[in-house]
Amino acid sequence: MDSFLSDSFSHSFFKCPATSGYVEYKYGSSMISTPRTTQLAAITPAILLGTGFWAFTHGFVVGRARTKYAELARKDGETDVDERYMLPNLYVQGTSKHAIAFNCIQRSHQHIFETYTQAVLGGLAGMISFPISTAISSMIYAIGRVQLSRGYAAAEGDPKKRYEARFSIWMWFGFLGNVCFGLGSCGLIMAGKKKL
Repeated sequence: MDSFLSDSFSHSFFKCPATSGYVEYKYGSSMISTPRTTQLAAITPAILLGTGFWAFTHGFVVGRARTKYAELARKDGETDVDERYMLPNLYVQGTSKHAIAFNCIQRSHQHIFETYTQAVLGGLAGMISFPISTAISSMIYAIGRVQLSRGYAAAEGDPKKRYEARFSIWMWFGFLGNVCFGLGSCGLIMAGKKKL
């Protein structure tokens, strides 16, 4: 992850939330309350609800993988398979290839919840003042989030492969955008420059 932060592309990309937020604030929808801006504000929750439903269904991938890798572990003669692989254990103890492969799939699901709450709260707050920019940022987050989780799940024990999907790294840019727009919107509301 350090390599993408030092990339010159990422430095210019971090300016996007600030620039688009400023343009929307200065010339766009943030100061005008019309039916059109209300419709635009509904895009962000729709994207985030869709991402939440996808996260729910991604849990089924973990359930299937738990059964699959437990069976493979039994066939390979691993001991204490049920105690190690089955619920209530979140992760599998051990360093066998099956345990590591399953743990990557479990991590693909668990990782979602480390950023999802902040992305949702930032998106919901940001849509009040910056509906267009926040909708774009939320879409970038959603696409990147799905790609990153799929990459993690397909890594077969090598977590470095999680960023091999083309847009997986963009999840972080969408996440940062939502947090920035949310904080900016809260600042405008607290300063009295935007009314709810």
